[in-house]
Amino acid sequence: MTLLNKDAILSADDRQWEDVEVPEWGGTVRVLGLSGTERNAYQSSLIVIGSNGKPQRVNLEDQLAKLASRTLVGEDFERLFTDKEVKALGKKNGRVLERIAKVAQRLSGLSEDAVEDAAGNSAAAQSGASTSA
Repeated sequence: MTLLNKDAILSADDRQWEDVEVPEWGGTVRVLGLSGTERNAYQSSLIVIGSNGKPQRVNLEDQLAKLASRTLVGEDFERLFTDKEVKALGKKNGRVLERIAKVAQRLSGLSEDAVEDAAGNSAAAQSGASTSA
């Protein structure tokens, strides 16, 4: 096994993508997994911070559209939708958005509990137990 250095890690092409059939829209879309920074920003966008500066609750409004907008890309791997276009995308078929979101979650390493963990609402997060390095 080869021990990697910083340059090898930073130059590795580790982003995954998948083309997803969307017959409801008449074609195929490309879903790109989130980078670590993008994943954190997505999770943060779902957390409502209280006046005390602490997470108060998870806001699931347009959750599927938020994730889809951040992961739908063109052939050039550039985002198709901006954050300002989430509401418009959110008006599309919820089943289609969920199909795209499930692929995005899998490619990005997002579990169903990931947002609650980020908000500090899960038992594991509260106990401080973690197996990650």
